[in-house]
Amino acid sequence: MKQTVKLPSKIPVFPLSNFIIFPETTVPLNIFEPRYIQMIDDVMKHERIIGMVQPKEVNNKNPKLYDIGCAGKITSFHETEDGRYLIIINGVCRFKILNEPTTNKLYRECEVVYSDFHNDTKNQNEEIKFTDLELIFKNLKTLFNKQGYKINWKEIEKQSLDQTINTLSMASPFSLEEKQILLETIDLKDRKKKLEEILKTYIFDNYSNNTVQ
Repeated sequence: MKQTVKLPSKIPVFPLSNFIIFPETTVPLNIFEPRYIQMIDDVMKHERIIGMVQPKEVNNKNPKLYDIGCAGKITSFHETEDGRYLIIINGVCRFKILNEPTTNKLYRECEVVYSDFHNDTKNQNEEIKFTDLELIFKNLKTLFNKQGYKINWKEIEKQSLDQTINTLSMASPFSLEEKQILLETIDLKDRKKKLEEILKTYIFDNYSNNTVQ
């Protein structure tokens, strides 16, 4: 059952390259940079919502951002003796960035809308069966083994169908652009289709890192 969460129209954003989250997925984060320590301090006073979004550039302190990201709620917080924050974020709903106002804060904030992804917060079952994922599982296991990735497949198989597809989209060794494509898919069927297409470029094209358009 999806819980109702208040989603602010302006949220702090945390740009992480080659990292995406989806609604109803959970990720741990280790926060140590001063700007993001300040960000967590601020959001813990309010709705505990931050936006995870991929930068379009790497090795840039203030990179351009992709338009689409995912809002997550901090559900666990722990401060270490050396001043780091260990947090757990639960994905809530994807968003589209409208603009980025100038602020005097160390971190970045964006004005966002969630209307393009309203189904993220609805309880609904899409017509996909676990048997439909057999080829995806087979190809992913081959790819993971070739690239030395380890994953607990038994734990993944215990998840709901949408959690399974989203977890595989997040954990797979794809490029930044490919992960962004998966994030921007509107529904689960489209995400499954794109996941299959991306996998084919790795399995059948000598594991070349081609981006599906």
